[in-house]
Amino acid sequence: MTSHASTPAADARPARYLLAALGRDPVSCIALAMLTTLFLCAALAPWLAPYDPLQINMSRVLQSPSLDHVFGTDGQGRDIFSRSMFGLRVTIMLGFAAIFVGGTIGTLVGLLAAFYPRTDTLLMRLMDIILSFPAILFGLAVAAIIGSGTTAVIIALSVSTTPLVARIARGAALMVLAQDYVSSGRAIGLHDWTLLRRYVLPNCVSTIVVFLTLRLGQAILLGASLSFLGLGTQPPTPELGTMAAQGIGFFFFAPHVTLIPSVTIFLLVLSMNILGDSLRDILDPRLRS
Repeated sequence: MTSHASTPAADARPARYLLAALGRDPVSCIALAMLTTLFLCAALAPWLAPYDPLQINMSRVLQSPSLDHVFGTDGQGRDIFSRSMFGLRVTIMLGFAAIFVGGTIGTLVGLLAAFYPRTDTLLMRLMDIILSFPAILFGLAVAAIIGSGTTAVIIALSVSTTPLVARIARGAALMVLAQDYVSSGRAIGLHDWTLLRRYVLPNCVSTIVVFLTLRLGQAILLGASLSFLGLGTQPPTPELGTMAAQGIGFFFFAPHVTLIPSVTIFLLVLSMNILGDSLRDILDPRLRS
């Protein structure tokens, strides 16, 4: 039996097609360069950081940016440049963990809802109920149960991501299930798992990946917000949202303590959103504005 993919032709193009398409858009090139730089700084933080991010030096408290400390120091004399790189690692990890967990569960729920109509109403109404609660509320609830920390943020972000992905996966799966090759597979007696694994899921992957790319920036911003409120990574572990919160008290006479991690979050999320929009246009031209 031959499969007729329902996704755009660009899905089958090699990675060099994506790079060439991105290269034709100057804004996307800048976003890609910025994102690559930030990811390299996060990945190579143990080797690039000039100081120990946890090292306290009370003789260098709240120093302005200088040659010794490019981004200055915080309220405990710790180098902000070093802490920003290590904090970037944690911030990115929170976003990717939430997208992986929430995306996996949401995809499964969406496919099951589309493939088994009897479960559709129950599953999707459950997703609607979850979607009605903001991620910050989930963060508060999880923190009250298991305590503040990285795990609480990942759970809260994963739960808030799951219903969004479930909706996207369900819509994409319904389009695939309407194709003749799925009906042919059922007619010849293919097992449900085989149909889902070999025909439905592969033809939904492009749509789901594009959405997750766009959602990643939002997840990172939400994770940093939860940490800013004290629900996420706890001191002294560096995390951009936590670092921004710790500098609020010094804002009027040492604004760099808060501004530098905040600007880093801004550049990270902005770059991801721009690339997400570009990938959406490349992989699915039907979504172009």
